[in-house]
Amino acid sequence: MVGKAPEGEVAAFRLAGLHKVFGEYKAADHVELTVAPGSFYGLVGPNGAGKTTTLSMAVGLLRPDEGKALVHGTDVWEDPLRARRLLGVLPDGLAMPERLTGRELLFYLGQLHGLGVEEVDRRADELLAVMELDGSAERTLVVDYSTGMRKKIGLATALLHAPKVLVLDEPFEAVDPVSAATIKKILKRFVERGGSVLISSHVMALVEELCDTVGVMARGRVVAEGPLDEVRGGRSLEDTFVDLVGVKIGGGEGLSWLAS
Repeated sequence: MVGKAPEGEVAAFRLAGLHKVFGEYKAADHVELTVAPGSFYGLVGPNGAGKTTTLSMAVGLLRPDEGKALVHGTDVWEDPLRARRLLGVLPDGLAMPERLTGRELLFYLGQLHGLGVEEVDRRADELLAVMELDGSAERTLVVDYSTGMRKKIGLATALLHAPKVLVLDEPFEAVDPVSAATIKKILKRFVERGGSVLISSHVMALVEELCDTVGVMARGRVVAEGPLDEVRGGRSLEDTFVDLVGVKIGGGEGLSWLAS
Protein backbone atom coordinates (compact mmCIF):
# COMPACT_ATOMS: atom_id res chain seq x y z
CA MET A 1 0.00 0.00 0.00
CA VAL A 2 1.43 3.34 -1.00
CA GLY A 3 -0.04 6.60 0.23
CA LYS A 4 -0.32 9.64 -2.02
CA ALA A 5 -2.01 12.99 -2.20
CA PRO A 6 -5.08 13.25 -4.44
CA GLU A 7 -4.22 13.61 -8.14
CA GLY A 8 -3.16 17.16 -8.99
CA GLU A 9 -2.72 18.16 -5.33
CA VAL A 10 0.69 18.81 -3.80
CA ALA A 11 1.32 16.68 -0.72
CA ALA A 12 1.48 18.52 2.58
CA PHE A 13 4.57 16.51 3.46
CA ARG A 14 6.41 13.96 1.35
CA LEU A 15 9.51 11.91 2.09
CA ALA A 16 11.15 10.61 -1.06
CA GLY A 17 13.87 8.00 -0.63
CA LEU A 18 15.28 9.29 2.67
CA HIS A 19 18.30 7.15 3.50
CA LYS A 20 20.75 7.17 6.42
CA VAL A 21 23.55 4.81 7.37
CA PHE A 22 25.62 4.92 10.57
CA GLY A 23 28.71 2.81 9.98
CA GLU A 24 27.30 -0.56 8.92
CA TYR A 25 23.87 0.11 10.44
CA LYS A 26 21.15 1.15 8.01
CA ALA A 27 18.88 3.35 10.17
CA ALA A 28 16.58 4.53 7.36
CA ASP A 29 16.36 2.62 4.09
CA HIS A 30 15.05 4.86 1.28
CA VAL A 31 11.92 5.83 3.21
CA GLU A 32 8.85 6.82 1.17
CA LEU A 33 5.95 8.50 2.98
CA THR A 34 3.16 10.92 2.00
CA VAL A 35 0.96 13.10 4.21
CA ALA A 36 -2.01 14.51 2.30
CA PRO A 37 -3.27 18.05 3.03
CA GLY A 38 -5.66 18.05 5.98
CA SER A 39 -4.57 14.58 7.08
CA PHE A 40 -3.79 13.28 10.56
CA TYR A 41 -1.04 10.73 9.88
CA GLY A 42 0.30 8.24 12.43
CA LEU A 43 3.72 6.63 11.96
CA VAL A 44 4.10 3.48 14.05
CA GLY A 45 6.92 0.99 14.43
CA PRO A 46 8.87 -1.01 17.01
CA ASN A 47 11.88 0.43 18.84
CA GLY A 48 14.77 0.71 16.41
CA ALA A 49 12.53 0.84 13.33
CA GLY A 50 14.05 4.17 12.26
CA LYS A 51 11.15 6.52 13.07
CA THR A 52 13.15 9.16 14.95
CA THR A 53 16.02 9.08 12.44
CA THR A 54 13.55 9.48 9.58
CA LEU A 55 11.68 12.37 11.20
CA SER A 56 14.94 14.08 12.15
CA MET A 57 16.00 14.03 8.50
CA ALA A 58 12.53 15.08 7.37
CA VAL A 59 12.50 18.30 9.41
CA GLY A 60 16.10 19.38 8.84
CA LEU A 61 17.75 18.20 12.06
CA LEU A 62 19.82 15.39 10.52
CA ARG A 63 21.22 15.49 6.99
CA PRO A 64 20.23 12.43 4.92
CA ASP A 65 22.72 10.47 2.86
CA GLU A 66 20.14 10.34 0.06
CA GLY A 67 16.59 11.47 -0.64
CA LYS A 68 14.38 14.49 -0.15
CA ALA A 69 11.77 15.86 2.24
CA LEU A 70 9.20 18.24 0.77
CA VAL A 71 6.73 20.36 2.74
CA HIS A 72 4.01 21.71 0.41
CA GLY A 73 6.52 21.27 -2.40
CA THR A 74 9.41 23.07 -0.68
CA ASP A 75 12.58 21.04 -0.21
CA VAL A 76 13.58 21.04 3.46
CA TRP A 77 17.28 20.89 2.66
CA GLU A 78 17.43 23.10 -0.45
CA ASP A 79 15.24 25.90 0.92
CA PRO A 80 15.39 25.43 4.71
CA LEU A 81 14.16 28.90 5.74
CA ARG A 82 10.95 28.65 3.73
CA ALA A 83 10.43 25.02 4.76
CA ARG A 84 10.79 25.83 8.45
CA ARG A 85 8.18 28.57 8.18
CA LEU A 86 5.77 25.88 7.01
CA LEU A 87 6.78 23.30 9.63
CA GLY A 88 6.09 23.07 13.33
CA VAL A 89 8.32 20.49 14.99
CA LEU A 90 8.30 18.70 18.35
CA PRO A 91 11.31 16.35 18.41
CA ASP A 92 11.56 13.47 20.87
CA GLY A 93 13.58 14.62 23.90
CA LEU A 94 13.30 18.27 22.88
CA ALA A 95 15.98 20.45 24.49
CA MET A 96 14.82 23.96 25.37
CA PRO A 97 16.37 27.01 27.06
CA GLU A 98 15.49 25.90 30.58
CA ARG A 99 16.30 29.11 32.44
CA LEU A 100 13.44 30.94 30.75
CA THR A 101 9.81 30.93 31.79
CA GLY A 102 7.22 29.59 29.38
CA ARG A 103 6.26 33.13 28.32
CA GLU A 104 9.89 34.19 27.89
CA LEU A 105 10.55 31.12 25.77
CA LEU A 106 7.64 31.91 23.45
CA PHE A 107 8.69 35.56 23.22
CA TYR A 108 12.28 34.60 22.38
CA LEU A 109 11.26 32.14 19.67
CA GLY A 110 8.66 34.52 18.28
CA GLN A 111 11.38 37.13 17.81
CA LEU A 112 13.52 34.55 16.01
CA HIS A 113 10.58 33.88 13.68
CA GLY A 114 10.41 37.60 12.90
CA LEU A 115 7.08 38.25 14.61
CA GLY A 116 6.38 41.70 16.00
CA VAL A 117 6.30 42.28 19.76
CA GLU A 118 2.54 42.81 19.93
CA GLU A 119 1.84 39.76 17.76
CA VAL A 120 4.13 37.55 19.84
CA ASP A 121 2.42 38.72 23.02
CA ARG A 122 -1.04 38.03 21.56
CA ARG A 123 -0.11 34.55 20.35
CA ALA A 124 1.69 33.73 23.60
CA ASP A 125 -1.38 34.77 25.61
CA GLU A 126 -3.61 32.47 23.56
CA LEU A 127 -1.20 29.53 23.52
CA LEU A 128 -0.50 29.66 27.25
CA ALA A 129 -4.23 29.81 27.98
CA VAL A 130 -5.13 26.95 25.62
CA MET A 131 -2.26 24.82 26.95
CA GLU A 132 -3.34 25.60 30.53
CA LEU A 133 0.08 27.10 31.21
CA ASP A 134 -1.13 30.58 32.12
CA GLY A 135 -1.26 32.02 35.63
CA SER A 136 1.54 30.85 37.91
CA ALA A 137 2.72 28.25 35.34
CA GLU A 138 3.78 30.93 32.87
CA ARG A 139 6.09 32.41 35.50
CA THR A 140 7.71 29.04 36.24
CA LEU A 141 11.10 28.27 34.71
CA VAL A 142 11.02 25.52 32.07
CA VAL A 143 13.59 23.56 34.10
CA ASP A 144 10.91 23.14 36.78
CA TYR A 145 8.18 22.00 34.39
CA SER A 146 6.69 18.51 34.69
CA THR A 147 6.89 16.18 31.69
CA GLY A 148 3.34 17.06 30.67
CA MET A 149 4.05 20.78 30.94
CA ARG A 150 7.21 20.39 28.83
CA LYS A 151 5.26 18.61 26.12
CA LYS A 152 2.64 21.35 26.12
CA ILE A 153 5.13 24.23 25.97
CA GLY A 154 6.98 22.31 23.25
CA LEU A 155 3.77 22.07 21.26
CA ALA A 156 3.18 25.78 21.87
CA THR A 157 6.58 26.59 20.37
CA ALA A 158 5.73 24.41 17.36
CA LEU A 159 2.44 26.28 16.82
CA LEU A 160 3.68 29.80 17.53
CA HIS A 161 4.54 30.77 13.94
CA ALA A 162 1.30 29.34 12.46
CA PRO A 163 2.79 26.42 10.49
CA LYS A 164 0.92 24.40 7.86
CA VAL A 165 2.32 21.03 8.96
CA LEU A 166 3.11 19.67 12.44
CA VAL A 167 5.69 16.89 12.86
CA LEU A 168 5.58 15.48 16.38
CA ASP A 169 7.82 12.65 17.59
CA GLU A 170 6.13 10.78 20.48
CA PRO A 171 4.10 13.80 21.67
CA PHE A 172 2.18 11.76 24.27
CA GLU A 173 5.07 9.82 25.81
CA ALA A 174 5.03 10.08 29.63
CA VAL A 175 2.21 12.64 29.50
CA ASP A 176 -0.52 12.55 32.15
CA PRO A 177 -4.15 11.95 31.01
CA VAL A 178 -5.24 15.56 31.55
CA SER A 179 -2.36 16.99 29.50
CA ALA A 180 -2.90 14.30 26.86
CA ALA A 181 -6.56 15.29 26.52
CA THR A 182 -5.55 18.92 26.03
CA ILE A 183 -2.98 18.05 23.37
CA LYS A 184 -5.45 15.81 21.50
CA LYS A 185 -8.05 18.58 21.41
CA ILE A 186 -5.55 21.10 20.05
CA LEU A 187 -4.28 18.73 17.36
CA LYS A 188 -7.79 17.82 16.23
CA ARG A 189 -8.66 21.51 15.97
CA PHE A 190 -5.48 22.17 13.96
CA VAL A 191 -6.49 19.51 11.41
CA GLU A 192 -10.11 20.71 11.29
CA ARG A 193 -8.82 24.15 10.32
CA GLY A 194 -6.83 22.76 7.38
CA GLY A 195 -3.49 21.85 8.93
CA SER A 196 -1.74 18.50 8.55
CA VAL A 197 -0.20 16.45 11.37
CA LEU A 198 2.38 13.67 11.34
CA ILE A 199 2.95 11.97 14.69
CA SER A 200 5.04 8.96 15.64
CA SER A 201 3.79 6.77 18.46
CA HIS A 202 4.13 3.35 20.03
CA VAL A 203 0.52 3.44 21.25
CA MET A 204 -1.76 1.77 18.70
CA ALA A 205 -4.98 2.77 20.47
CA LEU A 206 -3.90 6.41 20.34
CA VAL A 207 -3.22 6.23 16.60
CA GLU A 208 -6.58 4.55 16.01
CA GLU A 209 -8.30 7.29 18.00
CA LEU A 210 -6.65 10.25 16.27
CA CYS A 211 -5.38 9.30 12.83
CA ASP A 212 -7.08 8.87 9.48
CA THR A 213 -3.89 7.63 7.79
CA VAL A 214 -1.18 5.33 9.08
CA GLY A 215 2.28 4.21 8.07
CA VAL A 216 3.92 1.13 9.56
CA MET A 217 7.71 1.21 9.73
CA ALA A 218 10.03 -1.76 10.26
CA ARG A 219 13.74 -2.27 9.67
CA GLY A 220 14.17 1.26 8.33
CA ARG A 221 11.38 1.10 5.74
CA VAL A 222 7.68 1.94 5.53
CA VAL A 223 6.17 -1.50 4.94
CA ALA A 224 2.54 -0.36 4.74
CA GLU A 225 0.84 3.01 4.28
CA GLY A 226 -2.68 4.19 3.62
CA PRO A 227 -6.05 4.97 5.20
CA LEU A 228 -6.32 3.51 8.69
CA ASP A 229 -9.16 1.09 7.89
CA GLU A 230 -7.39 -0.10 4.75
CA VAL A 231 -4.13 -0.81 6.54
CA ARG A 232 -5.67 -2.68 9.48
CA GLY A 233 -8.00 -4.67 7.20
CA GLY A 234 -10.86 -5.26 9.64
CA ARG A 235 -8.59 -6.13 12.56
CA SER A 236 -7.10 -4.04 15.32
CA LEU A 237 -4.10 -1.96 14.32
CA GLU A 238 -2.06 -3.78 16.96
CA ASP A 239 -2.72 -7.21 15.40
CA THR A 240 -1.93 -5.90 11.92
CA PHE A 241 1.20 -4.17 13.21
CA VAL A 242 2.54 -7.38 14.78
CA ASP A 243 2.08 -9.27 11.50
CA LEU A 244 3.61 -6.53 9.37
CA VAL A 245 6.75 -6.04 11.44
CA GLY A 246 7.29 -9.81 11.73
CA VAL A 247 7.89 -10.04 15.45
CA LYS A 248 7.19 -12.93 17.78
CA ILE A 249 5.24 -12.12 20.94
CA GLY A 250 7.24 -13.42 23.89
CA GLY A 251 6.46 -13.84 27.56
CA GLY A 252 4.84 -17.27 27.45
CA GLU A 253 7.88 -19.28 28.42
CA GLY A 254 10.13 -19.30 31.47
CA LEU A 255 9.73 -17.11 34.55
CA SER A 256 8.18 -20.05 36.39
CA TRP A 257 9.51 -18.62 39.62
CA LEU A 258 7.03 -15.74 39.37
CA ALA A 259 4.14 -18.08 40.22
CA SER A 260 5.96 -20.07 42.86
